[in-house]
Amino acid sequence: MYVLVSYDVVEDRIRNRLFKYLKDFGTPVQKSVFECHLTKEQLRRMMRGVEKIMDPKKDRVRYYPLCRQCVGRVIISGWGEVKEDEGFEVV
Repeated sequence: MYVLVSYDVVEDRIRNRLFKYLKDFGTPVQKSVFECHLTKEQLRRMMRGVEKIMDPKKDRVRYYPLCRQCVGRVIISGWGEVKEDEGFEVV
């Protein structure tokens, strides 16, 4: 399953820790956005770990599961290298 993860974390220390944690599950595509290819169990494990790192009173993390067809329709504008196997369209 393809999941887009975005986060808004107030404290630098927690934000850096979350960034390092999420790198084990996906690829950072912006400062607070990750693209992840995960099984359902990996997603559950990632979400449990995120809950332990973040402060739910101050921070926010969103998970956007995308179907295969939706992933194939992603459009990227701007700089950056896109791997052929990602299935994205560069505009």
